Amino acid sequence: MYDATTTIPANDLKLDSLWWEPTDGDDTSKVRIVVRATDPPERGNYVRYFTARNRQSFLPGLNSVTDDQVVNGTTFNIPVDAGFDRSQKLDLDTYGFFFRGDTVRVKFCNIDKGTFDFWRTLDFAFTAAGNPFTSPVKVLGNVDGALGYWGGYAAQFKTIIIPK
Repeated sequence: MYDATTTIPANDLKLDSLWWEPTDGDDTSKVRIVVRATDPPERGNYVRYFTARNRQSFLPGLNSVTDDQVVNGTTFNIPVDAGFDRSQKLDLDTYGFFFRGDTVRVKFCNIDKGTFDFWRTLDFAFTAAGNPFTSPVKVLGNVDGALGYWGGYAAQFKTIIIPK
């Protein structure tokens, strides 16, 4: 038998708005999504995000979690990379971008520390895989006696249509 505990936190770290911005490169079809969020004054808020392009499924970014250590108690803007299917090969020319004509949905989830620790260490392990100069990563789970996590998400959703 395995045992795990989680909480579904309140939506305290709020997704206020989102917009798109053109990229600095020559390809005018690529854009970035930026979100504005407000963090409450209490420390210890954790977020995981997902994006969905057009009618596709929600996918997490390569670094899909963040905490409020730097932004505690503030309203801040942060770019959000397009979600990535980790079973596919990463295309560095298009990763993170959206394109003119896309309808983008953002799923912004408040999570507890155990869920944050699991995804933070798993994201790091995934992006470091094959790099001989990185330190080994121990993926932190919250299921006693097993690797994995039991997590709850308090989700907020916003949609933006990027004009052609």
